[in-house]
Amino acid sequence: MMQLVRGFRDILPQDISVWQEIEETTKKHFENFGFAEIRPPVVEQSELFSRSIGDMTDIVEKEMFTFPGSRGKMISLRPEATASVVRAYIQHHLYAQDPVRKLYTIGPMFRRERPQKGRYRQFYQINAELFGEKSPYADARLICMAWTLFEKLSVSGLMLHLNSLGCPECRPGFRDALHSVISEKKELLCADCRRRMDKNPMRVLDCKVPGCREALASAPKMADFLCHECKDHFARVTGALKDMNIPFEIDPRLVRGLDYYTRTAFEVQTDALGAQNAVAGGGRYDGLVKALGGPDTPAIGFAVGMDRLVEVITASRDVSLHGPDLFVALIGESAVKLGSKWACGLSTAGIKTETDFTSKSLKALMRRAGRLGASYVLIAGDNELASGEAILRNMKAKTQTPVPLTELVESVATLLKNRE
Repeated sequence: MMQLVRGFRDILPQDISVWQEIEETTKKHFENFGFAEIRPPVVEQSELFSRSIGDMTDIVEKEMFTFPGSRGKMISLRPEATASVVRAYIQHHLYAQDPVRKLYTIGPMFRRERPQKGRYRQFYQINAELFGEKSPYADARLICMAWTLFEKLSVSGLMLHLNSLGCPECRPGFRDALHSVISEKKELLCADCRRRMDKNPMRVLDCKVPGCREALASAPKMADFLCHECKDHFARVTGALKDMNIPFEIDPRLVRGLDYYTRTAFEVQTDALGAQNAVAGGGRYDGLVKALGGPDTPAIGFAVGMDRLVEVITASRDVSLHGPDLFVALIGESAVKLGSKWACGLSTAGIKTETDFTSKSLKALMRRAGRLGASYVLIAGDNELASGEAILRNMKAKTQTPVPLTELVESVATLLKNRE
């Protein structure tokens, strides 16, 4: 028997309703904020990710699915969506149509990290990217959009973590001070932190190894090195969030995992997932569009981890598979012939309809309707055809209503829609 590739999974019919709810809610919510959907491909040139995410990140160093492409170039399955959206923004000159563009995408990402609970090699993300706005109030509004998405999905137990990562003017001083402290504690750090400390010391702050976090408990904070403009920007972001009644916590160790972030960085965490507790994260990346060959464009965005979000939602409510609105129980060849037409017409009319063409006994058909969780059963056999009326049975109330065979589809559809 063939099995799944390790680190991948099937999303089965009994689970899919939550995924669909998240997708539908997200699309409507984001479009109310003025965002439009974009669908970039899942394969890009590997250079796109090394230039945007950073050569020293775990993603580029050891987590991408990379293959030889044409003409000697390497291609990769996308490990995240921001770089792809930025590439599309530049390639198709979307900035020429309007200096401010709001784009979102929903789809799979791929990383070769070690599979574990809640983490898969094919995982799903919701991404929102805002180009052309440098105002701190744009930061706050984007965070508001993320926060209120979770409210619409009835997700509780959340906390917003917030930090400023400074800018190219003020960050070098912080990096130097941080590197000095890291050098003193080098022997206490894990192998990954020792490897990162020279080229990307800020990533060391993001390490989850308890020994590393303890060793760097007294590390300098970016807030003490911010220039006047970055301080003012961050103060306006936090002030706007307070005005919106969005609770947050300043987290000096929040640096995010990718090189392109500047100024505002944020993460939405939940108390329902244990150690891997982030369900969304993002921030400002004002230099990325220019770094990838586009015009100098401010930008900010975030990603929501759908796999973790589904886990949180399914743990808090009953998400069992919903049965059909109607099961058409057909007894005898004449009824089966007519019932095929009825079932098609009812489905087309917006009634979720199931049927059975095997001419089983009524008892067997009713058992199947019960197993499927059908709300109503339409019964038709030789007796009903002779009388000119089928029987519509309410499975919950245990009541029955005769339905004329003439214009049956319209009659049943009207009855069911009026009883919703």
